[in-house]
Amino acid sequence: MEQTKRGRKTASTLLTATLVSTMLISACSSNNGNEKANESTGGDKASGKASSLKVEVFDRGNSPAGSTITKNYLTTFVQDKFGTPNNINVQFVPVPRSEEVQKLNVLMASGSDVPDIVFTYDTGTFYRYAQQGGLTDLGELLDQYGPNLKKFLGDETLAYGQFEGKQFALPAKRSHLGKYSSFIRQDWLDKLSLPVPTTTDELYTTLKAFKEKDPGQTGGKVIPLGMALAPAQYDPLIWSFIQPLTEEQRYTLTQQLGSNDYPTLLPGFKEALQFMNKLYNDGLMSADFSLDEDKKKLNEDAAKGLVGFFSEDDMNPFYADGLYSTLQKNIPGAKISAVDVYSNAEGKHPKPEYAPIGLFLMVPKSSGHAVEAIKYLDWMASEGNLFDMQNGVEGENYTLENGVPIMKTDATDEIKNRIYNFGDMAIISNGKQLGDADKNVEAYVVGMPEANQEETRKALSISRTDTIKPVLFDRPIEAQAKYGTALQDKYKEIIVKTAMAKPDQFESTYEAAIKDYMANGGQAILDERTKAYEAMKK
Repeated sequence: MEQTKRGRKTASTLLTATLVSTMLISACSSNNGNEKANESTGGDKASGKASSLKVEVFDRGNSPAGSTITKNYLTTFVQDKFGTPNNINVQFVPVPRSEEVQKLNVLMASGSDVPDIVFTYDTGTFYRYAQQGGLTDLGELLDQYGPNLKKFLGDETLAYGQFEGKQFALPAKRSHLGKYSSFIRQDWLDKLSLPVPTTTDELYTTLKAFKEKDPGQTGGKVIPLGMALAPAQYDPLIWSFIQPLTEEQRYTLTQQLGSNDYPTLLPGFKEALQFMNKLYNDGLMSADFSLDEDKKKLNEDAAKGLVGFFSEDDMNPFYADGLYSTLQKNIPGAKISAVDVYSNAEGKHPKPEYAPIGLFLMVPKSSGHAVEAIKYLDWMASEGNLFDMQNGVEGENYTLENGVPIMKTDATDEIKNRIYNFGDMAIISNGKQLGDADKNVEAYVVGMPEANQEETRKALSISRTDTIKPVLFDRPIEAQAKYGTALQDKYKEIIVKTAMAKPDQFESTYEAAIKDYMANGGQAILDERTKAYEAMKK
């Protein structure tokens, strides 16, 4: 499952984007105002002349022997099932995944070489193309040629592809919105005859017991709460302290940095940091968490049996040869259970969820094949075609149990390799789509080692419980793009400095850190979001 957590923009990305800003306008006008260029409806059946459709595809350099990224089982499937019946020659244009935005900028600026369907995970890139007039308005085409696609995506997903009221992108639909779960050493609880904690206060009591009684017999190395300087570890804690918000507070006080919403200015954020400060000063939290941005140290400590409780990306510990597997090899009898612990005043367990989207699918304004593009995506959303692209052939790649495909582990490599790139070909979806959210989740469960499936199912259920949806504006917030990368660093500084401060210095440390954050772009984002909210409500 490709996550939409985006890395920082490199200097070369920003430079390319700047150059493209001037080049794109002329490339977008290559139709000279003649919208007929976008009205091709497929090949000419009378003359037998085929139309064409160029589709971007990520190249990850992972094609198995006998296949290439542009010639493989799924590209042939697309041509045979969609292209040939519609007299359309479908061509795939490879773009290196690691250079996605840079390469797409160059293609968009070229005008003539750009594919008819392009995509990006980057919201800022989509908004920039829309602002510069580089994209086709797909609203009417979707109504006319994409009824199945429109139904599949739904209004909530489609809203993320709108700019100033026009449908300039078709966002892929994410199959699972859950983000985080938490995990506890069940064998430690059993040894101490402790119940599973269900609130933040109960968790604190449990953590103290872990520290004082060291049920894992670590020789004083016990880490009651494993922490890293990464969202999966601190987000569940922090967001559980955020108080109920009005609509205006959600829109104006939330700060979106990169692809995620940040609670820096929300009521309750300070209290969350104060709790982290207490955990740190009481010796209940990883002492060196501030140096562990990649979670490597946390994973090592947990796998060695030193950590009693931690939060993580929903089912991460349960992958084959993952953290849990390593822990059980190191500590026979060790057991991890998924738990929902961090609680708010209402007794709920709030945590962020993903936006309901994956890729932004776009048709450049210079394309003469917008109709073919919509027809292709509509075909993918029709008559089981998406299912076949994601799962292969029944009886060979998978068996079906209660509507959920169970992949055949005894299939030959040749058969398994048919769908090695299904995630990059089945572009209307992020994750497998089986008709409803529960079945989508079950598809992830059955892909885990059998011994871990029950806890995986529980973790995925927790990740979807009491979730907080992202805030969606109907326009880009320029200050977020301008200051986002620097403020992500400032946000981490706030967490580190306030957690590690002496208790009597917490207040002054917090005030100084917030003042610095606001002076370096936080205030600009607040001001712009406030104006955007006021304009949106008019």
